[in-house]
Amino acid sequence: MKSTEIDIYIYEVIVPQYAGFDAAHNEDHAVTVINQAMKLLDGMPQEYGPVNRDILKMAAACHDLGLVNGRDRHHLDSGIIIREDVNLRKWFDEDEVELIAQAAEDHRASGTSEPRSIYGKLVAEADRVIETETIIKRTIQFGFKHYPDLGREGHIQRAVDHLREKYGRGGYLKLWIPWSDNAARLHALQEIIADDIAVRSEVERAYNTVARMLDKA
Repeated sequence: MKSTEIDIYIYEVIVPQYAGFDAAHNEDHAVTVINQAMKLLDGMPQEYGPVNRDILKMAAACHDLGLVNGRDRHHLDSGIIIREDVNLRKWFDEDEVELIAQAAEDHRASGTSEPRSIYGKLVAEADRVIETETIIKRTIQFGFKHYPDLGREGHIQRAVDHLREKYGRGGYLKLWIPWSDNAARLHALQEIIADDIAVRSEVERAYNTVARMLDKA
């Protein structure tokens, strides 16, 4: 019964809040991170546990709620929103709410510190959807929303620079879950990013796709 009530709250109250965010962090993104977190939990070796499934699911659902206040501090704002949500006390005690809040705070890819708990590591890894086409498309979508005055070449160069800074060899993205399949996918993405011709081709294709979608909107 508890898990059913939590699911209702997540999918009817939490996830719809993502509809107001940018295209790279919409409702589909929230659901994807939830599902990926559950998949990682199901494949987790016993020595990493125990993990409370409901705590993890709530943390994954709430991880980006702070985007309501903008991107710069969204991970910290997510933690504040979680701690202030009185509804969570129906199912979680204060220590569990704190675990949820910390997991949201620790999920950000640009964070320099290792997540404080297994929940933070799982949410961070679930948020790293290492799928080349999706990542490049989301990068372009972010650029259209936050840098509307950039021309075509400006958007393409910004995307290439961002991909290399975040996902390239030596980039700031860190993976925390050894049983995830993200490592192999990241390596494949890095091969593309390292190739000037290949990365430009992929970014141009994503740009054209996003531009067409916006023209039809």
